[in-house]
Amino acid sequence: MSEKKAEKFPTYKGKPLVRCGDTIYYGSMKDKYVIKMDIKSKKKVKDLEVADRVAVHLMYTDAAVRNRKQIVRSSEQKGLYLALDIASAWLSRALAEDNDH
Repeated sequence: MSEKKAEKFPTYKGKPLVRCGDTIYYGSMKDKYVIKMDIKSKKKVKDLEVADRVAVHLMYTDAAVRNRKQIVRSSEQKGLYLALDIASAWLSRALAEDNDH
């Protein structure tokens, strides 16, 4: 039997980042909350295409929660760096509050 190697994802502030097209998930699906970032528009900077507008959503990971009820908090940010900063703050707070209860 061959041993399966665990997939290693890039991280930001200790939490995994998983990208699928123009959607980036931040956090672990094992936790109660995760951040979903949707890249709404891009712009060209020299030869590189970068995210311009990014929608940020704090969501429940529980599949039993209906789709419309999964999103706890939303915002739109200009650029991926601002989106990641707010995502990190929201996720940290949500997970800390969840652990307090």
